[in-house]
Order: sequence, then C-alpha cells, then structure tokens
Amino acid sequence: MDPLTPLDTLCRIILRAREYEAQTATDYDGNETADNVDDEDAGPLSVLDDTINDSVEEELKAAFEDLGEDQLAEVLAFAWVGQGTYEAGDWDEAFEEAQSLVGEGTAGAIDELMEQPMLASVLETGLAAFDLSCDGIGDLS
Repeated sequence: MDPLTPLDTLCRIILRAREYEAQTATDYDGNETADNVDDEDAGPLSVLDDTINDSVEEELKAAFEDLGEDQLAEVLAFAWVGQGTYEAGDWDEAFEEAQSLVGEGTAGAIDELMEQPMLASVLETGLAAFDLSCDGIGDLS
C-alpha cells in the first residue's frame, strides 16, 4: 500500500504525538512527587502538569490541519486499524468511514485523533499492519 500522506509526514505526526503524550505527574503545588509518594499528608498525586506541552499540542493540531481531507481521513483510518477497530483487510471500509467523518468537518476528526489514547503507538501499529515503518526516517530511527 502506498499511503496518500508522505511517510515522512506520518512519522513527523507520530513524533509530535509522542511528545504530546509525554506529561509529568506533579502534586497540586507543582512540586515533584517522587519524595512524597508514600506520605499520606502529601495530598493527591493525580494531577498531570501538561503546561509544558502547549506548543507541542499546537504543533500536532497544526500538522493535522495542514493535511488535505483525504490525508486526514487516512491518518484517522490508520489510527482505527492500529487500535483494532478495523483490520487491515477492512481498509476500504475504515477509510470510507473516516472520509465521512472528515466530510462532516475536519474539527471532529482532529478532536478524535487528539483524544486518542497512545496516539503515537496506535498510528505506528496501524502503519505496521501495512508493512510501513518509520525506521530510518528522521528522528525516529
């Protein structure tokens, strides 16, 4: 399969998605929690400090916005194959559904991608289903 989206563009998206997913756990004071993990008086630990990722989030969204509608649908279909919603053999059906979603407005498709847990891994798995890989491309080698 030859993707509509250049492989280096797909790999750049995967790299940005990895950076976007990288968040650090902090307590409410913004202090590192490694020293007070077992301290009952330390307060809740479940806050994620994602302020450092604002620019990466904007870059990832911009990468999606720069894609043509068919390319955005293709990325979404790769994500669906990677997460197991569709099998590689059902590519035409996955791509058609993704095109339908993109046709309703690109914002919904971009939101779905941005909210996808482990987007980078899911996209890599989707690419791998078609014997595509980012090995040797840019910083992902």
